[in-house]
Amino acid sequence: MSLASVVAEDSGFRAYAFEWALVDVETSGLVARRDRVLSVAVVTMGPDGERTGEFSTLLDPGCDPGPVQVHGLTAERLRGAPEFGQVAGRIAAMLQDRVLVAHHAQFDYDFLAHEFARAATPLPVSRRLCTLALNRRVDPPTEDLRLGTLAAHYGVPQHKAHDALDDTRVLAGVLRASLREAARLGLPLPLVDCPPRQDPRFLPRQSKAPCSFRNPGRLSPGGPLAQGMKVAVTGETDTPRTELVARSAAAGLNMMTSVSRHTSVLVTNDASTGSAKARRAAAEGVPVIDERTFLRLLGEVRAGTPHEQRSDERPDERPAERQSEREVEGEAEREVASVPGARVAEGGASTAQASASKAAGPVPVPVDRPLTGRRVLVLGGTHPTAAAGRARVVELGGAAAINLSAGVTDVVLLADGAADRRMARIAALEIPTYPADWLDAPAVAPLPRWVIGRRGPLVLPRGGVIDLPDQQLSAVWHLTASWAQRTTCEVDLVAFLVDEDEQVSCDEDFLFYGAPESPDGSVRLLADGPAEQTLAVRLGALPSAVRKVVVAAAVDGTPTFGDVGALQLTAGCGSSAPPLAQSALDAATTERTLLLAELYRRGPRWRFRAVGQGYDHGLDVLARGYGVDIEE
Repeated sequence: MSLASVVAEDSGFRAYAFEWALVDVETSGLVARRDRVLSVAVVTMGPDGERTGEFSTLLDPGCDPGPVQVHGLTAERLRGAPEFGQVAGRIAAMLQDRVLVAHHAQFDYDFLAHEFARAATPLPVSRRLCTLALNRRVDPPTEDLRLGTLAAHYGVPQHKAHDALDDTRVLAGVLRASLREAARLGLPLPLVDCPPRQDPRFLPRQSKAPCSFRNPGRLSPGGPLAQGMKVAVTGETDTPRTELVARSAAAGLNMMTSVSRHTSVLVTNDASTGSAKARRAAAEGVPVIDERTFLRLLGEVRAGTPHEQRSDERPDERPAERQSEREVEGEAEREVASVPGARVAEGGASTAQASASKAAGPVPVPVDRPLTGRRVLVLGGTHPTAAAGRARVVELGGAAAINLSAGVTDVVLLADGAADRRMARIAALEIPTYPADWLDAPAVAPLPRWVIGRRGPLVLPRGGVIDLPDQQLSAVWHLTASWAQRTTCEVDLVAFLVDEDEQVSCDEDFLFYGAPESPDGSVRLLADGPAEQTLAVRLGALPSAVRKVVVAAAVDGTPTFGDVGALQLTAGCGSSAPPLAQSALDAATTERTLLLAELYRRGPRWRFRAVGQGYDHGLDVLARGYGVDIEE
């Protein structure tokens, strides 16, 4: 059935009908503010699914083309190709008044934004759609969500992977099929609003070098400075600020741009200044000295305690910086596929769940865990009763769904659940529904054929911990939080990169929507839709000072997580790979901030913990606990 016939037969599908611009870029590396686009292809498609135009070209990036073994674009092939600025106008005309679509949409969008900025041309994109995020919503019965896998599942021919034009034609077929599935399930599209990206000054930021020493605490009266002390400066200084900061950093001090309770000393020539740093220092009891005293102490800084050196970290094992995102992701997926299962640590999932993930085919369902292999959606009830229902699903071996998808096998109806707007779709899809008391002793129908043999993620309860399988240091781990789409509030994902003392080494180690990337690019915050955000972490590229990555969520304004409902958290190696572990976190009611998960080092291994700890206070209070003052 064509997309046009679906539009004609289903009036509700008109909510999915847009003018589309499907895009694919091949790049010289991973960092959009540094690397360049080598080739670009755009295919336009109308609301009826019919292709209306296409354009593709190689580009002369004026730099090394990077991983030639992936994209095949050598310097010789690119020689004589136009520069991006020469084709920016034609590409802009194809993007104008259309929704940009890509399979890793934020990646392609960011590269286009930077190229348009370098060409001093406005990027005419106001919304984008990621087909990877859309298919995470649909949840088709595939082993992974890579573009080639989805193309095979949806019957879309693929001729030449990593060729921009062929990938874009394949993407068009995948989009048509994904939209049909979204319409069948009644899913809202994960459209992302794109802020204007017209600033021509997109240049690499000079990253602050991480301090090599642990924070020894505050400066004692009359005492010496010690390497690792966190030092902030406010007000005018006789020594140029850049020179003062450079000399201090060279001496081993950790120069901060804000003040917290972990600041060792504040330097100012005006003790009565009313600056925000001075007010915070007074509130937290941080010692204050003048510039002259600081310079005298700077002449003899005591040796500090270095951060613990990771036993697995050797300079020659650092990942190649210019490896392509698809190559890194492919390596990660192949490695996870080669590991029969991950070891569950203390408080983690059961042996039965681990065995289920190891098996290549169907496994016997334990009598005491009759929901093993099933994905159960709980509808209706108050937030506490729905949370209890989802906890019971996990206790019985199942996975608690928070949204309707093709992967849902059963539906439990609590009070008023039958009035849920999704019930019409559930009935049309013939998904079995049960009353609340079914969870006391569930009698289940046979699993659908497509579920049998499908390797599912380990289901972790709140507090559950799992050892990550050994992986190459170039692997990219994705922690994705998703929730039911809301119109009354927004949820923001944030992350803290902390040291042995549970403190950030610098303000830039706090990631949020306004600062979505760590200084060295090892951790990135990705937004794939209004109800899904992801943290991408290259474990092997983390600085030695980072011992833990803390992931949290915050609700904007006065609503609480009781209004948001359950959040689903998944952890996987590679953005398109099947998740290794998942957890439904919904204990929060009145809380406005919620610790979701931690990636942390324990001995020679990395571990993932599903936390689910909520707090009534706002994000500013949570951030101060990790050494960041977000009011600055």
